[in-house]
Amino acid sequence: MPSSPTLAADQPPTAAPDTGRGRRADLIVVIVAVVLAVWVTSGLWRDPNQRAITVNSSDQALFEWLLAFGGHAVTHGENPLFTHLLNVPDGVNLAVNTSITVYAVVFAPLTYLIGPPATFLVILTLNLAATALAWYWLLSRRLVGSRLAAGVGALFIAFSPGMVSHANAHLNWTAGWLVPLLVAAVFALRRPGRWWRGGLVLGVLVAVAFSIAAEGLFFTALAVAVFLGVWAVHPARRARARAALPDFLRGLAVTALVAGVLLAYPLWLHFAGPQRFHGTGFDPVIHAEDIAAFGAYPSRSLAGAAGLDTSLAPNPTEENSFFGLPLLLLTVACFGLLWRRASPGRRATLTALGVTAVVFAVLSWGPLAKWNGRRTDQLLPFGVLDNLPVVNAALPSRLALVVAPVIGVLLAYTVDRLRATPPGRTATWAWGVGFAVALLPLLPTPLLTSVRPPVPEFVTAGTWRQYVSPGGVLTPIPLTLDVTPDGQRWQAYALAHRQGEFRLPAGFFLGPGGPDGRGRIGPPPRTFDTLMDQAGRTGLVPIVTEGSIRLSRADLRYWGVEAVVLPDEVHGAKYDLDEDALRRTATALLGEPRRVGDVWLWTVPAS
Repeated sequence: MPSSPTLAADQPPTAAPDTGRGRRADLIVVIVAVVLAVWVTSGLWRDPNQRAITVNSSDQALFEWLLAFGGHAVTHGENPLFTHLLNVPDGVNLAVNTSITVYAVVFAPLTYLIGPPATFLVILTLNLAATALAWYWLLSRRLVGSRLAAGVGALFIAFSPGMVSHANAHLNWTAGWLVPLLVAAVFALRRPGRWWRGGLVLGVLVAVAFSIAAEGLFFTALAVAVFLGVWAVHPARRARARAALPDFLRGLAVTALVAGVLLAYPLWLHFAGPQRFHGTGFDPVIHAEDIAAFGAYPSRSLAGAAGLDTSLAPNPTEENSFFGLPLLLLTVACFGLLWRRASPGRRATLTALGVTAVVFAVLSWGPLAKWNGRRTDQLLPFGVLDNLPVVNAALPSRLALVVAPVIGVLLAYTVDRLRATPPGRTATWAWGVGFAVALLPLLPTPLLTSVRPPVPEFVTAGTWRQYVSPGGVLTPIPLTLDVTPDGQRWQAYALAHRQGEFRLPAGFFLGPGGPDGRGRIGPPPRTFDTLMDQAGRTGLVPIVTEGSIRLSRADLRYWGVEAVVLPDEVHGAKYDLDEDALRRTATALLGEPRRVGDVWLWTVPAS
């Protein structure tokens, strides 16, 4: 999750707590962060292998597959950034997808030990807790003197509405622990004589962040640039910025060199490799933040549980603002209090924080303004920037994620200020009530989960190897896509349990083939998968002609499919599917199936 930094040197001197009290405070924050992380993900802990996140089981299946594939690629000497296991025969460029290669490699032993679903859950839970702890470290060690203040700011950022909504299966966006580390590394570059070491550290962090969350890294870089630009031109900080500039630029040069070396191949794949695309297949008008959403409440919160949530997000995983009106008012009050008591140097920091928050809030509104679900024709700044390279691959609504860390820093500053100079009993009570009214409704509730079909025994027992040659092609029906992710779960199981490889003709990935040269989810449809999709969704067997039989069998030969498999229960990530209609349609196209264990199986002749 992106952020706007602030400067430790802008802090007024505060008395450091004694070591014992400080350690107790640190322990309390660790416990609270872990408890909240487990609370949010508690629905999956009941049975990681049989439960899925209700609103985003497709992304969960994708990340489970990425964990299994990444570990398999490293242990088998395969390319972790390009695969031919999906989208036969063309393959998939994972460098332009979210590959989470670092996670896949680091957690490979755990994936082999407990399986991809459980490893996914461990990483998701650790992401939330680690985000809180990383922000707590930055705030308590660099920015504020009060551990309470640091805890309030860090816990808000880690469990803000945007983070909780992205906990619906997004291992990339919940890796918010990267941001405070990146921010700290950027400001370490200004230390005299530390530019070489600082540039080396930042370069490695950039490479790691690119692997886990490239879009988040891009947003963080933009936020830091906006903050630094505003801070550096402020009259109170111009001289200091000018003095730090030479070492800062040297450090950035080292960062670019280190990151460039580490990311040379991934960047080539991303921008010039096979199966690349430009832009994204997602509509920036749809995936933009509704202006009214900033004052609304998120669905997975106490306020949402009380029925105060809305339908202003494009989907439940993208509630990127949803701060609620009380928190917005509290933030303004915090800014006013800090501004009135601030030195000129502190006002430079506050100005930079405020400008950064406003810039990213406005950009998150997308190319056209929306208010309470009603779209206007008012062109906004993102509409001008949307054609720029890299920017055109970002979803504008996610730019609102920058605002949450700014609010968290302002909350921490305010608590620190109030503890250092108490305003009087009445005012203290008023501030306490204000914090409670603003933050308590945003306390997260557990993610919604539901039971998903188990991986068939046909796969878990390795029976598939009797019908598919090593490295051969198998396909479930319907074909594997974002809305029907079963195939990638099966493949992930086979890879993680060292059964060998089978390939899939489709898959859940972003690849070329979208409008105007942009990307699309999955491969362009062909006759066979179109008929299967129609049967599964409608429950009706489509009209099957000699022509459709001929084209469907040609599709299977094109993919090199050796076995077509239909389990007793098919998981539809967005809608229910009719297994009987699927079986009858496949029978009309391919002939009578055989029953093998818990699946229906059609074998496909080689010619």
